[in-house]
Amino acid sequence: MALEMRERCERCETTALPADGPARICSYECTFCVPCTEEMSGTCPNCGGELVPRPRRAG
Repeated sequence: MALEMRERCERCETTALPADGPARICSYECTFCVPCTEEMSGTCPNCGGELVPRPRRAG
């Protein structure tokens, strides 16, 4: 199963998240921009899981 590469931050909904750019995800693939992640202390507001750097896709 492929990782869903969401294009917008789920919190601010304004930050574009290109597949090769920085983003943070939890184990359920909730996706946030780095500034929002920092404001939430690295914890997903949906599931309470840890937000970690989203892997980047090769070319």
